[in-house]
Amino acid sequence: MTLDKLPIGKQGKILAVNGEGPLRCRLLDMGLIPGTGVMVRKVAPMGDPVEIHIRGYELTIRIADAQKIEVEAVGREVAV
Repeated sequence: MTLDKLPIGKQGKILAVNGEGPLRCRLLDMGLIPGTGVMVRKVAPMGDPVEIHIRGYELTIRIADAQKIEVEAVGREVAV
């Protein structure tokens, strides 16, 4: 599944970062690296953007960018 499909409060692990050129580099530079744990914290009222918790900080990314990040759900749901 992709990061935009991960439910709020559910933990996941990044499997792959897709995209091309500068977009992929920007996502990797922000810490979205395969093997890293990630959790969806909030989704804006209109559905875009989404706030995630990764590597000890909160990061807000656009849905279009979240759709390029493949994840697998791991662990259990965490109350946010």
